[in-house]
Amino acid sequence: MHASDDFLIFGPDDVDLTQSPLRGSIREPTFVLGAFNPALTRLPSGNLLLMVRVAEALSEPVQGDHVRAIRWTPDGYVLDRHRLDRVDLADPRFFLLRGSAYPQMGLTSLSWLLPVELGPDGRSVVAVHYDRAIEPAVVYQDYGIEDPRISLIDGRYHMTVCCCSAERHGTALYTSDDGVDWTLHGLVLDHQNKDMLLFEGRVGRAYWALTRPLGELYFAYPEASDHAGGPAIQFASSPDALHWKPCDRPGLRARRGSSSAMKVGGGTPPILTPAGWLMLYHGVEPRGKIGAYRTFWALLDRDDPATILRIADETPLIETNPALTAPIAHRLYLPTPVVFTTGIVEAGDAYVVASGEADLACRITRIEKRVFA
Repeated sequence: MHASDDFLIFGPDDVDLTQSPLRGSIREPTFVLGAFNPALTRLPSGNLLLMVRVAEALSEPVQGDHVRAIRWTPDGYVLDRHRLDRVDLADPRFFLLRGSAYPQMGLTSLSWLLPVELGPDGRSVVAVHYDRAIEPAVVYQDYGIEDPRISLIDGRYHMTVCCCSAERHGTALYTSDDGVDWTLHGLVLDHQNKDMLLFEGRVGRAYWALTRPLGELYFAYPEASDHAGGPAIQFASSPDALHWKPCDRPGLRARRGSSSAMKVGGGTPPILTPAGWLMLYHGVEPRGKIGAYRTFWALLDRDDPATILRIADETPLIETNPALTAPIAHRLYLPTPVVFTTGIVEAGDAYVVASGEADLACRITRIEKRVFA
């Protein structure tokens, strides 16, 4: 792969926090922890749209004997205080509360979405639309909106997002006729169901989606099974993209002995190719607390997507590239390599693929279609 086909297009230093949605309420200094995990689609103009997740954090989260978290309310953003002797701050992305009956966490940043318009080939930034930023608007988003995915279905843009709050932790749906103005339709998947992404097209008359339900406990596979227990990609279908029925058959699961044996999750919205539905997904190898994230791909049957035709998990399609983040290496904060692929569009004989690099910046990779032959 040539260097000109794999590059960072937008990062934390490109965000103008004077135009942040938080500025109207939070006077405390903040910084961009990461501008990453962008949704990707093509606008009616032919330009590309990156919907960038901006994780904005307090410059001084610890004050005295408390750590503070940002939270949205109908009256503006506020700072919640948690006693230091009751939390674990080992992970820079969140803190864990000690002594709770169930695992509970607080975030060290609050995420909102920033539309960044690129040229048709994804190699240049045309405009940053702060006036179209999407911020929390309802109580189930009060700790932020994360990891958007956009699918263009029947001429209408559908965007799924992960919503974080003490009330729920689920997936909400937005739609748009032009990719600019978005309407929130509410929660479509409930608690602890992340990485939901819609197929870019219907299967028959039904909408299809990848989901990734989480839990505290997973049952073990037999020792002779090729599958590893834990979080897996599942399928669901819907008549209207609002009401979802889980597929009875299992989806794509982590395989023992592979470099994604820890867990797998959805990456790009599946797109239809002559060979079937092409999906890029992340696989995680056990390494420390977070794991090492890489991008793999799979092919699903065009008429029955629950039938998996191929899983290409022997060799990663995309891995982290330290050369890309070298100019901003002082801002790296994760202890293990992480690339999190979130968007794909066609571009002639290639695909333009968008990823979050190191939970820090937005990465564009051009991949020839022949790679998936």
